[in-house]
Amino acid sequence: QVQLVESGGGLVQPGGSLRLSCAASGNIGSINAMGWYRQAPGKQRELVATITRAGTTTYADSVKGRFTVSRDNAKNTVYLQMNSLNAEDTAVYYCNAAVRRLRDSNYDDYWGQGTQVTVSS
Repeated sequence: QVQLVESGGGLVQPGGSLRLSCAASGNIGSINAMGWYRQAPGKQRELVATITRAGTTTYADSVKGRFTVSRDNAKNTVYLQMNSLNAEDTAVYYCNAAVRRLRDSNYDDYWGQGTQVTVSS
């Protein structure tokens, strides 16, 4: 099996910063795209940022210029540096990865359990 474990969430004041991490482990052959999604109360889950294995990134318009996604392929880990946080960033943040398991030929989507980010004074 494959597991994604997030860390780094918490409570931060408006204007503050947080760094999320997500490590993939288990029966991993290779990982293609990795990324972050978030879901605020009463809203649908939305894409925050993604990064390909080669390092190509995409961002939601709402986080451009404030958030930076990066990854360490050797550690099967993706990061999300979040700066200038505001109340609208409050949500549960989920890690996502497209993983090919050993001896498999297809990539499947895997999700972390989510980590709460709360921006409040």
